[in-house]
Amino acid sequence: MAEHEHVRVAVIGSGFGGLGAAVRLRREGITDFVVLERAGSVGGTWRDNSYPGCACDVPSHLYSFSFAPNPDWPRSFSGQEHIRAYLERVTDTFGLRPHIRLNAEVKRMTWDAEHLRWDIQTTAGDWSADVVVSATGPLSEPKLPDVPGLDAFPGKVFHSARWDHDYDLRGKRVAVIGTGASAIQIVPSIQPQVEKLTLFQRTPAWVLPRMDRPIGAAERAVHRALPFTTKLRRGLLWGIRELQVQAFTKHPGELGFVEQLAKRNMARAVKDPELRAKLTPDYRIGCKRILLSSTYYPALAQPNVDVVASGLTEVRGSALVAADGTETEVDAIIFSTGFHVTDMPIAERVVGPEGKTLSEVWSGGMQALRGASAAGFPNWMTIIGPNTGLGNSSMILMIESQLNYMADYLRQLDVLGGRAALDARPSAVRAWNHRVQERMKRTVWNTGGCTSWYLDAGGRNTTIWPGTTAEFRRATRRVDLAEYAVLRPADARPATGAENEEVAA
Repeated sequence: MAEHEHVRVAVIGSGFGGLGAAVRLRREGITDFVVLERAGSVGGTWRDNSYPGCACDVPSHLYSFSFAPNPDWPRSFSGQEHIRAYLERVTDTFGLRPHIRLNAEVKRMTWDAEHLRWDIQTTAGDWSADVVVSATGPLSEPKLPDVPGLDAFPGKVFHSARWDHDYDLRGKRVAVIGTGASAIQIVPSIQPQVEKLTLFQRTPAWVLPRMDRPIGAAERAVHRALPFTTKLRRGLLWGIRELQVQAFTKHPGELGFVEQLAKRNMARAVKDPELRAKLTPDYRIGCKRILLSSTYYPALAQPNVDVVASGLTEVRGSALVAADGTETEVDAIIFSTGFHVTDMPIAERVVGPEGKTLSEVWSGGMQALRGASAAGFPNWMTIIGPNTGLGNSSMILMIESQLNYMADYLRQLDVLGGRAALDARPSAVRAWNHRVQERMKRTVWNTGGCTSWYLDAGGRNTTIWPGTTAEFRRATRRVDLAEYAVLRPADARPATGAENEEVAA
């Protein structure tokens, strides 16, 4: 490898996970680190997703760092522009900009067993690091379906996470493909502008009203003057969601009442029984992500909107063909088809000591010790790793738990002294994954009768955490060295004979 800069820690990505990691490193007294960001600004998901109507479905005061409360959230559920501004403010408040390298996309990370370090190649030069913290996030790489004929479509095509703001939708015939969280925000935002909007719905979603409202100046002033009120508000929001977890994880049958609320929400806005039938799911609420909107159903009931209750299978010129044979002429296609979540592209760029990529090791399904450490990849940690996602609360809570784990990981390396690395034992990864998957069996995500983006190609749920955020916080409070093999430069192998362990797929 050519001349490069060496740091103690390299953080990949500058969304909530990456910026949170950077703040935590500074609070731990570690300043020898770099944040490598592929784009030209910070923000991650909240930079990339700038489509009309983009907003968070978690209350603002819960969707922020506990160490950086914001008393000035303008709405109870904040929009993309406010969340992105918050992340920019965090970057400045904690002095992170000197550590951030923009337009530095990681192309390859290779473990150097001789020097116990990661060699990192980026589009902005090369680095090496004792420890890598990957915070690229599961919602970073858009997923586009392989549709025959799409390449020859004469109109405009883009993904919701790569919105083309230069393209004017006014007066156009527009197709929206998908019915996920992005689609239900996009549809009511563009419906008044377009001549015709056709929604291709492979599977209908359960939608509850979005209880959003402006937060007035007086209310914000109270939060500024009395910081404990912000903490109290956050605590109440957290507690309510913790109480809901058992219905998702242990007693899915209790969610029937919530289904009735969702059906009443639909009935108020959609009077046409045929349209209501199309929009009514046949699976238990919660199996797929529950969506929040008070404008989605009213938009679908408008005369310039058509719902095709079938997936897109082919494009013939400017005509879109659904699985049920329906053909629709359009000028533009907007894909709201999600992201590469269970097959994270960053895994293809991480190369372990035996020359295998993390993607190859995870070919049978992602798994990592406490959602952070993959066996065979020493001193490499991931934020929002396998089975750390949530179905009903704020991911910031999970991120902060993983930051606790990261901080103790670095402390343990200091305690070991000298040149050392920690490699998760395959047996520990297997045991952790087994416990998670056993708990997953009775959850609504596995028993609700749907196919969701939570499941990988093998049908396993490698995305969601099957418990409360408090449980995860306890599980990641400390690093248990018994779950790791210690590597030293002398032999660059596990010091305790763990080199013969293999990870079960």
